[in-house]
Amino acid sequence: MLRKLCLLGALSSTVAFAQAPEVTLTRLDCGNGFNDARRFSDTFAYTDPKMPFTFSCYVVKHGDDVMVWDTGFVPGSNPNAPKVSLTEQLAQLKIKPEQVKYVGISHFHGDHTGQLPSLPDATLLIGAKEWEALTAPKPMAGANVDAFKHWISGGGKVEPQPADKDVFGDGTVVILRTPGHTPGHQSLLVRTKGSGAFILIGDAAHFHENYESDGVPGFNYDRAQTIASLERIKAIAKNVKATVIIQHDPRDIGKLPAFPAAAK
Repeated sequence: MLRKLCLLGALSSTVAFAQAPEVTLTRLDCGNGFNDARRFSDTFAYTDPKMPFTFSCYVVKHGDDVMVWDTGFVPGSNPNAPKVSLTEQLAQLKIKPEQVKYVGISHFHGDHTGQLPSLPDATLLIGAKEWEALTAPKPMAGANVDAFKHWISGGGKVEPQPADKDVFGDGTVVILRTPGHTPGHQSLLVRTKGSGAFILIGDAAHFHENYESDGVPGFNYDRAQTIASLERIKAIAKNVKATVIIQHDPRDIGKLPAFPAAAK
């Protein structure tokens, strides 16, 4: 009986994916600059004080539905901030802010959440532990609480995620629970029919070297969870033949078509 149920589940998932509407994935420029690589190892693995760093946001289209993943810095807020805003880039894709159904956040740090207030009509998809840390009487250090005030006050809809979430119910866009960098850190699996699958890994790793060696920054929330999440991402990537995109590594920008084109 158990074998039959597993087989039926696998078949239904395959059918859902086959019948899913077109899914596209577009990268937005959400900032560029440099960072001190020495900060990103608790085993003193790096010596470069000036490593190239990028800040990426993404648009996922699922048929007529739109999802934004991470929102980057506010333009002009610091030297690494983008020159063109998230909403201006959406406009180039002929998307109005009110058309964004979901905004998924990998984690609560400012370089991933700065422009979140520009999408007030979107349902916020955030890790449950992340939401708890944001809404605690004393929010966790490093949490960009200001960006979430609209949702914290009840002005916007929020769905805290305690586990993975199949966003559209057909296996094409799946939020993955990958804690470690922060308590409720998330990654995103996007499966397109033509270009294959992609995993946007937030800050599960910040650049290739850390991803390949299971390197852990000293400022991460939990070392063991970080390594477990990296192992999970690698296993998923292998099993679904996904391209892993390290959001902060400039070397991964070219894994997706240049804006405004999309992987589809």
